[in-house]
Amino acid sequence: MTAKMLLPIVIIVSSNIFYNISTKAMPESASPFAALAVTYLLAAAISLLFLAVQNKGISASMFQGINWTVLLLSICITFLEFGYILAFRAGWNISLCSMIANTLLAVALAIIGATFYRESITLRQAGGMVLCLIGLAVINLK
Repeated sequence: MTAKMLLPIVIIVSSNIFYNISTKAMPESASPFAALAVTYLLAAAISLLFLAVQNKGISASMFQGINWTVLLLSICITFLEFGYILAFRAGWNISLCSMIANTLLAVALAIIGATFYRESITLRQAGGMVLCLIGLAVINLK
């Protein structure tokens, strides 16, 4: 695996670790939507800072390619975050919540990729998905 391929995975995994830790540590007294509003205002400021540094400034032309997907992504991210806040407040363990959610997500995306994007699912991948689902069943046995 090349560094170009490895770096994004390292960023995703390390960011997800701190994402889950910070979400789990959010005080019960904090309104989830107030916390999300502050989170995304800060994220917007950080994004604009990186945009300015990367491009040595900001111009209106940088925003021309933005379309409806940004609205959908904003809605999805808000509910994703809200779902994790609710899960942790409901008592989910940090170790199990993400594992279960991400395993189900991976299986769903494999099916969506095959159905709508003509991605192939190899026998090895299908076997891995079955093992993941068996693993979820084993984890949830009481």
